[in-house]
Amino acid sequence: MPSQQKKIIFCMAGVLSFACALGVVTALGTPLWIKATILCKTGALLVNASGQELDKFMGEMQYGLFHGEGVRQCGLGARPFRFSFFPDLLKAIPVSIHVNVILFSAILIVLTMVGTAFFMYNAFGKPFETLHGPLGLYLLSFISVALWLPATRHQAQGSCGCLVMILFASEAKIHHLSEKIANYKEGTYVYKTQSEKYTTSFWVVFICFFVHFLNGLLIRLAGFQFPFAKSKDTETTNVAADLMY
Repeated sequence: MPSQQKKIIFCMAGVLSFACALGVVTALGTPLWIKATILCKTGALLVNASGQELDKFMGEMQYGLFHGEGVRQCGLGARPFRFSFFPDLLKAIPVSIHVNVILFSAILIVLTMVGTAFFMYNAFGKPFETLHGPLGLYLLSFISVALWLPATRHQAQGSCGCLVMILFASEAKIHHLSEKIANYKEGTYVYKTQSEKYTTSFWVVFICFFVHFLNGLLIRLAGFQFPFAKSKDTETTNVAADLMY
């Protein structure tokens, strides 16, 4: 492939990687990971509410990794509330899981920014073959993908990075994070989660997973072999060159 086309491909990959980094940074700081609907179970049972009557006992909330807001309703009007995970909810949430989600998110941002620099260096500089060159880009893209890879058993065993998506999903679904937030410092009423859905920030991060795969394909499109996939002809040529020396 001509050198000019390789520069264009590496520039495209660099731009995608940079956009991915910005997206993850934005997602990390915004309270748009989950939106939940909560039911005041205590009030609904007291008046035996059903059908449209339940609307008076329905509240909602949305939150991210650091803070969020919502509205509680228990038949006596709406009660808006705001909360922060640090330090407000430290005693109510699984702290180790939550901290690990944030930690691996930060690692992904760093790797993506380094990958962006490598792509631009490959486009305009004279990269070293091992680290700054295509092999290094493959490595960074692989690690970044692993950090957000959805859970399968073998992938979960193979890389601790893929725990990010698993941990956040388990925190929200298995540990009932929305219910713990809704019931925090609520001594009289008990709230139950009626529905939950992942929102903008979560899907931005999920899209970044595919961006790293796309970057790997762009590297291949530029004419570079995947690591450990060299042809026999190439190996033969290398052996012959070694014998000459």
